[in-house]
This record gives sequence, structure tokens and C-alpha cells, in this order.
Amino acid sequence: MAHTSGPHQGHPEHGHQHDAGSGQAEVLDLDADVLAEHIAAITEWLPLNSEPRQIVDLASGTGAGTFALLDHFPEAHVTAVDAVPGHLQRLRDKACARGVGEHVHTVLADLDDATWPDLGTPDLVWASAAMHHMADPGRALRTVRDLLAPDGLFAVIELAGLPRFLPPGAPAGRPGLEDRLHAAADRLHAAHVPHRGADWGPMLNAAGFTVAGKLTVAVDLDGSRNPAISHYALTVLRRIRAVAAAELAKDDLAALDELLDTTSPHSIPRRKDLVLRTERTVWAARRD
Repeated sequence: MAHTSGPHQGHPEHGHQHDAGSGQAEVLDLDADVLAEHIAAITEWLPLNSEPRQIVDLASGTGAGTFALLDHFPEAHVTAVDAVPGHLQRLRDKACARGVGEHVHTVLADLDDATWPDLGTPDLVWASAAMHHMADPGRALRTVRDLLAPDGLFAVIELAGLPRFLPPGAPAGRPGLEDRLHAAADRLHAAHVPHRGADWGPMLNAAGFTVAGKLTVAVDLDGSRNPAISHYALTVLRRIRAVAAAELAKDDLAALDELLDTTSPHSIPRRKDLVLRTERTVWAARRD
């Protein structure tokens, strides 16, 4: 999207909130790999008054934010909070492999609980694709306000929606397929994740924050330059199929299955025209 039973908040566009399987972890790892430069750009932009020493990464997933923050603030200590034990184990393993294990502490917690675990008094709270999964976002925002250091910063990163990979005319037999896939997925998300894509500025103000800055990061990456994008596209589209197949027309489902069939000459891994397109908006806020 962060919790033991509530919504996962590591990168919710890729699966259901209770998906704790390895497939979700794989998507999170791919997301971190493919978008590493863009995540780094966000950490560099943060309007901090001083370098943070204590950071909380809410709904940390497998650590995309945690490690981007430690790359930029190597003296900091990060408390990574998530609902999925496997994600936190993977994050700990990465921390050890990177030689930063002493700078990372993991907490298994449900952020929809009325009472959060003790997360200290962080200088920076990072919530990437997390807040829209909260059952009560207002309460979660107020909880962050209460735990944040007086001059601390709260960074809320929101996704515009699912990433896109295909050109508009693809595939040849069913042009516009990706638009229809997104429409089906968006209908499902609207019912279960109504705050996805929200404007968090007014909600932050209502919770007692002042927005100190806002940044929109547009992603447009040529798939031919990074082989991981093909793997990313295949994994994301498989997960869309898993949740939205019943919403699709028969011909669209057949076209999607051909894209996902790695033995087909028209499959995602064999396409040379993939482009990863997505957008993220960041609100940086301080306590009033």
C-alpha cells in the first residue's frame, strides 16, 4: 500500500488488500526496481528543515521507500510498518544484504486498529500508496499528526491509478484493450478503495496539517531500455486478469490471455513497443 488484518498499503493498484502471497511481493520488488529513479527524486524533493534521524515508513511493503530514504539519509533509522509478515521478512533480508540492518526496525501492525503501536516521534513519516487503503483515512491522518515531531514532515504519495504499458492501438485485433482493462479495474477499486487517486490536500488540512509542498512525478519509460518493464507489465496484467476477468467482454479476455501467453508471438515479453506510463503525486505536510 501496514497491518496484520487490515489493508495492505504498499502498492494497492497491484492486488487485493489481503494478498500476502509472493506474487504481491514480486510486484512490489519490480515496482521498486523500475521506478527507483523516480522514488529517489521524491526523497530529494522533500522540503525538510533538517535531515531526519527517525523515519517511519507506513505500509512499507518490501521496502521501496525504506531503502530510497536510507540511500538519501544514510544516518537515519527507519521503522517499517506493514501488515504482511512475508513482506517484512523480505525487507529485513534486503536490509542485511545492503549492510543497513542496524538502521531498519520492522513492525507488524494493522493501521486500521484504533490504537497504533509505539512508533516513536519521527521526524519524517512516509506513506506511499498507503492512505487510500485506510478504513478511516481521517483518523489515520490525525494519528500521524499526533506522533510526528513538532517540526516533522509527513509525505503522502498517491497513485493516479494502474500503470499502463501498451500503445493505444494495441493489440491489433482489440485496440484500446488496456483502456477497457483499466475501466474494469477502476470499477472494482471504486467500490473497495474509494480514496485511491484522492486529493489529499484538503484531508491533510482537516486533520491539522499545513501542506508545505506538492509534487507530481510523471513516469514515461521506454520498455526496450529496461527488460524489467516487460516482466512488470506481465505481472501487473496477470493480476488485473485475476481480479477483473468477470468484468471483461469475451473478446477482450481472449486478447488479454494472448498477451499473457508467453508462448504466443504476440505476448507481452515479445513486444518491442512497451512503455511504462504512470503518475504519482506527493503532498508534504507539517503539523499546524
